[in-house]
Amino acid sequence: MAKVLIKNVHIVNENSIFESDVLLQDTLISKIDTDILDGDAMVIDAKGKFLLPGIIDDQVHFREPGLTHKGNIASESRAAVSGGITSFMEQPNTIPQTTTIEKLETKFEMGKASSYANYSFLFGGTNDNLEELKRLDKKACSGVKLFLGSSTGNMLVDDEQVIEEIFKNTEMVISAHCEDETTIKANLAKYKSEYSDDIPVKYHHLIRSEEACYLSSSKAIALAKKTGARLHVFHLSTGKEMELFRNDIPLENKKITAEVCIHHLWFSDVDYDTKGTLIKWNPAVKTASDRSKLWEALLDDRIDVIATDHAPHLLTEKDNVYTKAPSGGPLVQHALPAMLEKYHDGTISLEKIVEKMCHNPSKLFDIEKRGFIREGYFADLVLVDLNNEWEANADNNNYKCGWSPFDGYTFRSKITQTFVNGHLAYNNGSFSPERHAKRLTFDR
Repeated sequence: MAKVLIKNVHIVNENSIFESDVLLQDTLISKIDTDILDGDAMVIDAKGKFLLPGIIDDQVHFREPGLTHKGNIASESRAAVSGGITSFMEQPNTIPQTTTIEKLETKFEMGKASSYANYSFLFGGTNDNLEELKRLDKKACSGVKLFLGSSTGNMLVDDEQVIEEIFKNTEMVISAHCEDETTIKANLAKYKSEYSDDIPVKYHHLIRSEEACYLSSSKAIALAKKTGARLHVFHLSTGKEMELFRNDIPLENKKITAEVCIHHLWFSDVDYDTKGTLIKWNPAVKTASDRSKLWEALLDDRIDVIATDHAPHLLTEKDNVYTKAPSGGPLVQHALPAMLEKYHDGTISLEKIVEKMCHNPSKLFDIEKRGFIREGYFADLVLVDLNNEWEANADNNNYKCGWSPFDGYTFRSKITQTFVNGHLAYNNGSFSPERHAKRLTFDR
């Protein structure tokens, strides 16, 4: 690949912002310095723009195989790249589910064939695949996913003995969806008795309640402490759960870590009145008070990572009564712009955004040479214009499902270029026809 020289850019990296040039050669960052000259390089004058490491999204559902009418690895990874996400970790609840080593490797072949962003896939734990999990090489993929709640068909892991054995028998990060099934079923029965299937969506956060989340996450954390397992709790949604996490030790020393998703930081229960099932997620968007406490925990480092839980559905699927409308929505293209809105509002610094969306996912999952702007690291980079307004709508979103929960919102910042392994994959609305994505590797 040709050399690329990015000139006069503000680099946001490792808790500082400074102006410099960056030279990319082949797949790597070759040099970071002022006044770099290279006659062989393609020059991008980025004066006034900000350069971030490529975002690493540790939780997406790209729907391939088996659900490709909603999205696929090609379509959703393109959308991700247009949103500054250069690496993703895809979840195992596809059809078939990624619950054997053979199916995991099949997923990697799919990623190799079609992904525009760097990729890894999580191995799904179930009630009956412990022996297969024991055979899994700790460097094979980003980690193990457990559904300790009722989100996804027969991937619910509810045998407590099996859960404990999984916790004891893997060195990999165990990423968990934590909601208590018994509590949710009881709450759902109560509302169905009153409304049948047409339950008002505003009650979603009372059905998939604070209690359901706290019961499950506190139990998982207690088990992780008992067994010494490495536990990462996905998509936290309640203020109460924040008491379960620590900020008195550095991330590198934490055995129990936490993630929050864009929608739980952005929306609250009052938005159900206007957004309806478009913001129906599991776990549910909760109250403004919960959202405030999530922000507090994110900023004081009890929460370690920001992710998307990107999970597209067609509008025709979403446009259903409560019990038939699926949970989830598309987010990878709009996640970074949404966080930059919070920067403009004074809620979070650029340095903190980069820490939570780039540095910390790299550290937490032991990813090799990504997540930082460093010489010798892979050139996964995002150029951002902080003063370039644009309105999100169906004409400019890149999701296969064709909609976004942010449709109609005007963002103040625009992603102008995204580099994947030194290749200009996205440039001011246009995608390169070439793909230079790689399988993520892990230093474990």
